[in-house]
Amino acid sequence: MRTVAEHREAVLALVRPLPVDTVDVGASLGRVLADEVVARVDLPSFDNSAMDGYAVRAADLAGAGEERPVTLPVDGDVAAGDTTRHVLAPGHALRIMTGAPLPEGCDAVVPVEATDGGAEQVAVRLEPEVGRHVRRRGEDIRTGDTVLRAGTHLGPGHIALAAAANVPQVAVHRRPRVTVVSTGDELVPVGSSLEHGQIVDSNHLMLRALVEAAGAEVAASVHLRDEADAVRAFFTAPDGAPDLVITSGGVSMGVYDTVKEVLTEDGGVEFVKVAMRPGMPQGCGVVGPGRVPIVTLPGNPVSSFASFHVFVLPALRAMAGIDPADDGAFEAVAGESWSTIAGRTELTRVVEEGGVVRPSGGQGSHVLGALAEASALAVVPADVERVEQGATVLCLPLLGHHRRRG
Repeated sequence: MRTVAEHREAVLALVRPLPVDTVDVGASLGRVLADEVVARVDLPSFDNSAMDGYAVRAADLAGAGEERPVTLPVDGDVAAGDTTRHVLAPGHALRIMTGAPLPEGCDAVVPVEATDGGAEQVAVRLEPEVGRHVRRRGEDIRTGDTVLRAGTHLGPGHIALAAAANVPQVAVHRRPRVTVVSTGDELVPVGSSLEHGQIVDSNHLMLRALVEAAGAEVAASVHLRDEADAVRAFFTAPDGAPDLVITSGGVSMGVYDTVKEVLTEDGGVEFVKVAMRPGMPQGCGVVGPGRVPIVTLPGNPVSSFASFHVFVLPALRAMAGIDPADDGAFEAVAGESWSTIAGRTELTRVVEEGGVVRPSGGQGSHVLGALAEASALAVVPADVERVEQGATVLCLPLLGHHRRRG
């Protein structure tokens, strides 16, 4: 029987970072940089005002204060976007807006709040130091500086920085394309009228949603009946030209576990037991002439859900150019005690709030109510038979959930 870590490594050994695309920076959200981003301009690209106020020479306001304002004539306005090269005469002021270019000769900006707001002349109640409220060219970033490193998972702030650095396109790893396969004669589409013995195919939609929540693309989604010839034909050339195939169901020890039966024939897929609960029956390998990586998950919904986070998600991260160990794991305190099974890594569905976790309900592999409530998986080591209240537990966040602070 494999450990969880051993099976994760077996899955990761099947995949590699995907080829690189060059995309418009505005279309790069959620992608992972394949190359560094280098600034093409200084930031700021010119000296400018950090406040709405008055551009002045600091020496002209020596001694100014609340009781002794200094009055200066105002020679006009400088607005943001003004491309005129203004010159500030000694003993004068120019009204200036936030982000507007500093006039030549200006070495300080007085906020409008420290003046009477005059348009033709202004009474200033502040003695500014040189450089007050002035943003100097290149004080943030210089042309040629590396502003983003390869491997950065691009968020809105990263996109803003790349755009400000005047970088129109970025090199990113291609999103993994995943074909999702559910199997079993008992499964029917959501919304069907159920006959005796039939089950709604919730795994299909769940796995699609997990793939998309992980930032990957669903290349195709297919349901296969328990017919060996059809299953064999499908895996010879999986729909969607995927980078990865994931299946649910048909991998245990039953007579009708057709996926396992068919994929064992050519030896490309290995089926194993993993010392974990839920999700003991697992498989991984390659299929078809193209040797497409495949991960086979158990059919029970909770087992499939937990297995996706532990095995498939790291593989998708690796394919997208992300460190698979970058899983957001965090430590929390058990808010109550619960029992586990010795000899297996226990993946307890928990609700986390303010650094405290509690089981979200029944932990059976078929219990979907607890799954919907859970926000994380508490990873309990195989040598622990009982988690005691107050103990520290390692947790994996679930896709689509955000940690709540107490």
